[in-house]
Amino acid sequence: MAVVQAGGRRASCQAILFDKDGTLLDFMALWGEWAMTLLELLDSHLEMMGARRIDSKAALLGLRLDGQQQITDYDKAGPLAMGTEEEVTALLAWQLYAAGVPWNEALIQVRQFSSSAMIELKKHKNARPMPGLGAFLSACRERNIRLAVVTSDTTEAAREHLSWMGIGHYFSAIIGRDQVSIGKPFPEMALLACEELGIPPELALVVGDSNGDMQMGKQAGVQMTVGLAPDGGGEAYLLDADVIIRSFLEMKVLEEA
Repeated sequence: MAVVQAGGRRASCQAILFDKDGTLLDFMALWGEWAMTLLELLDSHLEMMGARRIDSKAALLGLRLDGQQQITDYDKAGPLAMGTEEEVTALLAWQLYAAGVPWNEALIQVRQFSSSAMIELKKHKNARPMPGLGAFLSACRERNIRLAVVTSDTTEAAREHLSWMGIGHYFSAIIGRDQVSIGKPFPEMALLACEELGIPPELALVVGDSNGDMQMGKQAGVQMTVGLAPDGGGEAYLLDADVIIRSFLEMKVLEEA
């Protein structure tokens, strides 16, 4: 059985389950543009209605902007980072509802805005793999470690983003929120991924950038949960991680135990 070292810890495993956004790919490179486009469409619509514009577009979804209104960071425990598309839609639709738009119409309008923003996202395909990821995935393949993706995105979108990065062939299972009844931090995604891989959870690791990923792994009974905090400070929000790393350069596949 292969041994994986993450930071200062080691664990024997047969499978690794990865979160997607912020773990396999640079979160803001892909989703920052989508979020800002969506917020601008919503804000312009409110202005057209004669309603009050959003007080802080960035704070609404957990974005952090500089003086030139460019995205510099995001809240790792915020709605954009941890919420599903449905949850973000509801959050934004409430802005229209509060301005007097019936709830069903508000939802329809936000979904239309989201579709427009998604068209722009697909034009640019800004899915960038995290540093050191390619080499680590190759090392896992060489040691016959089976790999899966467990994401709050849809399965179809996950496959598309992995394809953009040219890494889809590494993964034997891709589990999106559309395949489970309840998503993170509950364990259903991890358990389903392990079932599809044919590996018991106690012989798997979970790697993710949110505490929801860590909680999912703990509840599923995996061998080790690895928190990824590229900017440091992961101790403040990756509370259930067994070990915290800053990049895949801190993960190695060692000789078999």
